[in-house]
Amino acid sequence: MHTMIHPLNTATASSRAHESSDKSFRSPHYDCTEQDDTMRLTVYVPGVDAAGVEITARGPDLTVIARKTRFVRDNWKALHLENAQRDYMLRLRIGHGYDHDGIAAELNRGILTIALPRRAPAPAIAPVLRHCFAA
Repeated sequence: MHTMIHPLNTATASSRAHESSDKSFRSPHYDCTEQDDTMRLTVYVPGVDAAGVEITARGPDLTVIARKTRFVRDNWKALHLENAQRDYMLRLRIGHGYDHDGIAAELNRGILTIALPRRAPAPAIAPVLRHCFAA
């Protein structure tokens, strides 16, 4: 029996490493509400303290990572709760129309509320008049 083993190129290896890191997280439930000047994002992350929340905005992408607090009890036994104990990660493509520096977040009883203000529209540039002169 012949077996073909294809060498891993760097793109495949890095995407597999990225997939394995995503498996340690679970995707939280969330709601998105558009308002006139802001977008309000409500993320449900039970078991998370404010110190465990990390919000990153790069370009059009917003990433929210919420890590649960871990308590080890004296009578601890494994109950195959690995999936329920995973931390949360939410990745959203929100676009370039939001001011990343003005992000405000609040965590209250496992509900993370994020307010993303819209960027002010760029001022209109006066059209440039060109004159064509015949030579």
